[in-house]
Amino acid sequence: RIGLQLRATLENITRLRAEGEDFRWYLKLKCGNCGEVSEKWQYLRLMDSAPLKGGRGSATMVQKCKLCSRENSIDIVSQTIKPYNAEDSEKFKTIVEFECRGLEPVDFQPQAGFAAEGAESGTPFNDINLLEKDWNDYDEKTKESVGIYEVTHKFVKC
Repeated sequence: RIGLQLRATLENITRLRAEGEDFRWYLKLKCGNCGEVSEKWQYLRLMDSAPLKGGRGSATMVQKCKLCSRENSIDIVSQTIKPYNAEDSEKFKTIVEFECRGLEPVDFQPQAGFAAEGAESGTPFNDINLLEKDWNDYDEKTKESVGIYEVTHKFVKC
């Protein structure tokens, strides 16, 4: 299992999270057999499922390596998806784990589909896009600016 850890500076905001079954985890994946890394960003969604060869169940993504032709798979472990809270600000926290069989994530690109709420007000902020690694808005209830800054990540073995 490999965990994706996020670190960000949160301003007046909490519960930053991947929203919904159709949230897209954009990853670059590496073949564990030959070391080939995908050139393009690929996304995984909880709602996606592909059968494994030989009737061994299913995984979020099953793909054949372009280089060595090995069939690999990767699964999102849904119960490991966690929000990034105000108290996690500026610290690395695992927000999701992937069950990897032959495919290993080597890079992550946060995009649209995140949600969060005002730390004091509970005001919902939806469809947050973190592609630029920074996001800000204004909380009408508290008359304060809210933001997510310096978004970075790393992968850890779980």
